[in-house]
Amino acid sequence: MNADKIVNTFATVTLVEMMVTIGLGVKLADVVGVARDLRLVARAAAANYLVVPAAAVLLLLWFRTPPMAAVGLLVAAVCAGAPYGPPFTSMAKGNVIVSVGLMVILAGTSAIVAPVLLRLLVPVVAGNQPVDVDAGTMVGALVLSQLLPLCIGLSLRHRKPKLADRIERPLSRLSVALNLLLLGFVLAVQFRMLAKIRLTGYAGMLALVASSVIAGWVFGGRHADIRKSMVFATSVRNVGVSLVIASASFPDTPAVAAATAYAVFQTVVTAAVAAVWGTSTSSTNARSTKAA
Repeated sequence: MNADKIVNTFATVTLVEMMVTIGLGVKLADVVGVARDLRLVARAAAANYLVVPAAAVLLLLWFRTPPMAAVGLLVAAVCAGAPYGPPFTSMAKGNVIVSVGLMVILAGTSAIVAPVLLRLLVPVVAGNQPVDVDAGTMVGALVLSQLLPLCIGLSLRHRKPKLADRIERPLSRLSVALNLLLLGFVLAVQFRMLAKIRLTGYAGMLALVASSVIAGWVFGGRHADIRKSMVFATSVRNVGVSLVIASASFPDTPAVAAATAYAVFQTVVTAAVAAVWGTSTSSTNARSTKAA
């Protein structure tokens, strides 16, 4: 078994465990409540499945990113529904319930939408290099590794809430450990390719994160706390899903390294944004309280 197959197996196991854990920690009523706000869901879909992928394509073409590295970054860009959205929203003092609802909706729909977007957009960024994108196989794999485990977790929370309460915390700790181990392993395996990333590459990644933050802000609506939820639902892409797709569909190419690099970079940048935003909100609230 070569390194990319190990990465794919590890990423798939991590994704399945993570999706079950997400489902265990979410009340179905909260998801339904967010889903009933059709305008909010439509704005989230537009930001995540239209604006961010379009921005990624434009930036990849602008920076003249090498074909397979561009494919890896595009994979990351189309994978919405990251589990780090709600924690970052909490740090920024946003609406966590809305963030959780959006995360679940996006994580579920991206199992189908992401492969379709890749089928349409990969030829644009790959240039003359032929790249085979089997959207049907991707959808099948993501339905089994992402959507089905998420539904199992949600169902267990709904039907057996006491059992869900007992196992959620240890599974959450396991999820964090698996994600850290996965990223550490991929960083070690892809170290040589990652070391070749130039300053312009990081500038491009920063531009994509900034574009995602702006998209979330613009589509967030009028309420400040919901706008924060939309910002992090849009700017934080799903690392687990992107690594599963990249390692399975584009093995032995820079696509895996590019997806990994963006996963680490976007997490650090958005965590910093959340921390600064949360501190600023706390300071503003404190001044308002003193003034009152």
